[in-house]
Amino acid sequence: MAKVHPNVLPSPAERAAAAGEEEPTSLTVWRKSLLFNCRGFTVFDAKGDLAYRVDSYDDAEAEVVLMDPAGRPAFTVRRKRLSLSGEQWLIFAGEEARRPVYAVKRGGGGKSMARVAPQCAAGAPFEVEGSYGRRRCVVYDGERRAVAEVQPKEAVGTDVFRLVVQPGVDVSLAMAVVVALDQMFGRPSLLRSWSS
Repeated sequence: MAKVHPNVLPSPAERAAAAGEEEPTSLTVWRKSLLFNCRGFTVFDAKGDLAYRVDSYDDAEAEVVLMDPAGRPAFTVRRKRLSLSGEQWLIFAGEEARRPVYAVKRGGGGKSMARVAPQCAAGAPFEVEGSYGRRRCVVYDGERRAVAEVQPKEAVGTDVFRLVVQPGVDVSLAMAVVVALDQMFGRPSLLRSWSS
């Protein structure tokens, strides 16, 4: 059986730190909860340590909470049905449920598979292009710079993949966008079985 996250020394981030350069953050995302009878994600950093987790129970509300290793909420992703234009996924800071910081919606025209729109003045818009199902998609900022990328992990299947986030980008937000993409394009979705 292939390892989900083999330990490799030294990592590219460690080599870059030794050279005084800032390297992208690379996370290994496993679409599986470590808790019994849960669905979710387990996310490891480049050293193999737990970075984030999502644990979803069947009797929970129609939302998914991205947590740090200690179980503190980083972002909450909640599905919202729109009257005529389908659905969107709202991203809230922590467990805040009153004011979303981003809304993720399918499409957007052209090659775009999803649009990430800020819901507050401080945010910037993002476009997602590619195929989440094949674990090959790129998140672009408003100036068409690639800020994050979902990549397949070598010979492990689609339940384990890599998220590479460029320096200066909020890694937690990038992971929250991945959770929203999984709700839109993943099979089966963590939310659809509860709220459909």
